[in-house]
Amino acid sequence: QVQLVESGGGLVQPGGSLRLSCAASGITFNIYTMGWYRQAPGKQRELVAAITSSSSTNYGDSVKGRFTISRDNAKNTVYLQMNSLKPEDTAVYFCNARHDVYSDYADYWGQGPQVTVSS
Repeated sequence: QVQLVESGGGLVQPGGSLRLSCAASGITFNIYTMGWYRQAPGKQRELVAAITSSSSTNYGDSVKGRFTISRDNAKNTVYLQMNSLKPEDTAVYFCNARHDVYSDYADYWGQGPQVTVSS
């Protein structure tokens, strides 16, 4: 079975940092693009960051320069380091795994921890 187990969410003050982790099992991790998406109440899901199996990265415009995505293939884990957090970063953050070739068949999601940025 495919599982994406996320951790690292919580409450942080503006300007603070959090690190999210997503540990994958049941997939051949090194042939999947891993990503983070987020969804705030009343808003559509948006891309936060993605990293391909070759470690190419893409970031949503709103997080460029503040967030960093990375992956550790030996641990089947993708990370999202979030710095300089703003209240508008408050959302549920979903880990995503998509097969590099067969994305129509293999597209998996984690449960989505809450990140709240507030004073």
